[in-house]
Amino acid sequence: MSPLRWDVLLVGFVLALPVLALGLRGDLSTEEVMTRVLWCLGAGWAVVALFRLATTPPSETKTKRDRLTPDEPAESADSSPAV
Repeated sequence: MSPLRWDVLLVGFVLALPVLALGLRGDLSTEEVMTRVLWCLGAGWAVVALFRLATTPPSETKTKRDRLTPDEPAESADSSPAV
């Protein structure tokens, strides 16, 4: 996954808003702001990667393997009602 995708850049920008605000206020130097903005881009990439991993449906091979396992019988001979 490219770190320059639109969703990664959007999440990185949202995470960088407080850093940019501190830079505009004068609490951080320009060098500190640029270093922290790069960390925000990396954090955005990690967040999007984790979100994509969590929301990806199971692979086709796993579902095929699950279909090959025998199902348990619905009724067994021992569960017949006593007369």
